[in-house]
Amino acid sequence: MKMIKNTVMLLALALSAPISAETTENPDAAPAAPATVEETASGVCAGCHSADGNSVIPMNPILAGQHAEYITKQLIDFKATETQPAKRNSPVMSSMVAALSQDDMKKLGAYYAKQKANPSQVATDADAKLIEIGKILYHGGNIENGVPACASCHGPNGSGIPPHYPAVAGQHAEYTLTQLNLFNTGDRGNDNQIMQKVLTRMSGQEKRAVSVYISTMR
Repeated sequence: MKMIKNTVMLLALALSAPISAETTENPDAAPAAPATVEETASGVCAGCHSADGNSVIPMNPILAGQHAEYITKQLIDFKATETQPAKRNSPVMSSMVAALSQDDMKKLGAYYAKQKANPSQVATDADAKLIEIGKILYHGGNIENGVPACASCHGPNGSGIPPHYPAVAGQHAEYTLTQLNLFNTGDRGNDNQIMQKVLTRMSGQEKRAVSVYISTMR
């Protein structure tokens, strides 16, 4: 009898206990609020680009101060759809943008565009010769090999022309050189074809030189 009474009491307590949203599958329960752009930047994006877009990892680009339109376009190009593969190949970035809507991407672009950029560290004295070569290439090109001046698309001060021509001033030399090589091999083809044509005419030293010079631009 005592066991039956105890069972009844436990059942009564269970029935009278409030049911929380976490322990029920109520379809009418309010969904979790979506992350704000600040939460996305400081969460998903911060590991590679830092919360304010000033990446301290040379292989990952500095996003702070970049044109909003350019960032948005790149995020869209990283995303695959049910019928189309991503236009820009990066398994890491494709996984990062998989859950983002185009509106999310626009907000991220606007967020990073508003951040103050901290340019890459100044190159060392050992890079002085490369910097001089890069400066000539950036502002004057190489007429003999048919290489146009980088400034014609990215501006004399590296500020770029959105949405296709990004700001480049102060960008990590390592990241810039990697992208130039990807354009050169055709592994990056999501933007205009001009870069591919230009880079087939540039030597390895010229690509390195212009990348180092760009990192020193302020």
